[in-house]
Amino acid sequence: MRYYLPLFGSFDNFLRALQRSSCLLSSDLGKVIKPNVVFLRECGLSDCDIVKPSVPVSRMLTTNPERVRAMVACAERLGVPRGSGMFRQALQAVAFLNEDKIAAKVDYLKNTFRWSAAEVVIALSKAPMLLRISKDMLQRKSKFLLSEVGLEPMYIAHRPIITCLSLEGRVRPRYYVLKFLKENGLVDRELGFYTAVSTPEKYFVDKYICPHKKAAPHLAEDYATACKGEMPTNFLFR
Repeated sequence: MRYYLPLFGSFDNFLRALQRSSCLLSSDLGKVIKPNVVFLRECGLSDCDIVKPSVPVSRMLTTNPERVRAMVACAERLGVPRGSGMFRQALQAVAFLNEDKIAAKVDYLKNTFRWSAAEVVIALSKAPMLLRISKDMLQRKSKFLLSEVGLEPMYIAHRPIITCLSLEGRVRPRYYVLKFLKENGLVDRELGFYTAVSTPEKYFVDKYICPHKKAAPHLAEDYATACKGEMPTNFLFR
């Protein structure tokens, strides 16, 4: 108890951890828990990162230390160095996946997004959680981004966050807003796709919808409808 309370930050946090996994008390503190905590700290993870609920990293506390080191090595092979801001996500992405599954997913990403070996490394180093997205969803996103939006594979590889955003609730509706503005002559310049889909909701509405209230009073409602997965007639483009 003397060791766990400072690690988890409070007694309540520790109790919640025990409810999720009773292995905390049955695992060897000196041979498993402590070595894992020390090693993960050396990798640049904070105690909060290590014990955070719902993150696979927290399960590593009770995992064989050699296996934890193998997971860290696997995360590094994604092109994410220890101590970097993206390392926790990389570790979360590969945690408890065997190398065959990771290799198969990497090949699937290459084929689905038409990426070269170098491009898939770039994408995973910036968005390692791509490994956790289902194949069906990746297929749907690639079809939309490559075929409908017309993006180049290299463009997506350098901005892979767009593949991690909600297709139905964010990316597609915002793209339709951009297309509507362009086709109706409401903008006199090219609107950046990446900026539009990655910006916070309030900023998107303020920049892309509110300025056109008079010219397109229905745009806000159409956008809200599209975000629900429905297709407004104004967004049915030829």
